[in-house]
Amino acid sequence: MKAVGYYHPLPIDDSHALEDIELPTPTLKERDLLVRVKAISVNPVDTKVRSGNAPEAGAAKVLGWDAVGTVEAIGSAVTRFKTGDRVYYAGAINRPGTNSELHAVDERIVALAPASLDNAQAAALPLTSITAYELLFDRLCVPKGGGEGKTLLIVGAAGGVGSILIQLARQLTKLRVIATASRPETRQWCLDLGAHAVIDHAKPLSDELKTGGFGEVDFVACLTQTRQHYTHIIESLKPQGRLGVIDDMGMLDLMLLKSKSISLHWELMFTRSLYETPDMDEQGKLLTEIAQLIDAGRLRTTVNAHFGTINAANLRKAHALIESGKSQGKLVLEGF
Repeated sequence: MKAVGYYHPLPIDDSHALEDIELPTPTLKERDLLVRVKAISVNPVDTKVRSGNAPEAGAAKVLGWDAVGTVEAIGSAVTRFKTGDRVYYAGAINRPGTNSELHAVDERIVALAPASLDNAQAAALPLTSITAYELLFDRLCVPKGGGEGKTLLIVGAAGGVGSILIQLARQLTKLRVIATASRPETRQWCLDLGAHAVIDHAKPLSDELKTGGFGEVDFVACLTQTRQHYTHIIESLKPQGRLGVIDDMGMLDLMLLKSKSISLHWELMFTRSLYETPDMDEQGKLLTEIAQLIDAGRLRTTVNAHFGTINAANLRKAHALIESGKSQGKLVLEGF
């Protein structure tokens, strides 16, 4: 089968950073689906893994987690899906990725794809939707339908996770949503997705919140550059506020959180599949809910750029854009 992978961590402008390769068809575990991949999206985790993880000598590593495709075969213990089903999912970080014609994935983290979206539109959603959903409801513990009178600040809101988090917060809670963006086009993107207001994260966040008349906030979802914004986030959070993070922020002084009793919450959407937690199937359930919200017209896809067919040259271009820090929404590719 066709696939895109790499043999050595290399800068993305190197032609060998990602290569077109041929691999055997995956072998299924008992709860696996064999999916013929129709469309994928590219996430920051793809670039982080590519630049920092060397495959075993002589072996190729295949990246990619988001996928939409058709079930071609099922494992012996599969109960939820049948051949021919059109599915979407975000895969597992400890298994080969979705940048391949055929892909094996555990049925518990899979759902039927939104019927109202085409393959590329649906491929933009799984990883960021899971991350945003878990961050909002499982980590920050905002109750569905709740949050009245409280404020959520989303730092880096125009990216993939922020683009769906804005929508989830507006559709499923009563929170006031303040987004951060630094360019006119990303500012408008956040407003179009439903943010009540947008402030500039190129300036001190605490100053921007005061200037905008917002004061302190109850929740912060910091999706990028946590180290840079850390002290201003602490200043901006109310006592007993909650801070959720997804980026690799390095070593920070947690004692700064103590006087306000601020709680810190990590979100990694791969945790459930990596450790096969007892509630691993919650990801399949929440993707089903996302699909229902999409088909009901309450959420929209976050696609912002289509990079053509799935091949090494196009994937290198998508990785380069993400590494530039200027991507907006989601980047998708479709077909082999």
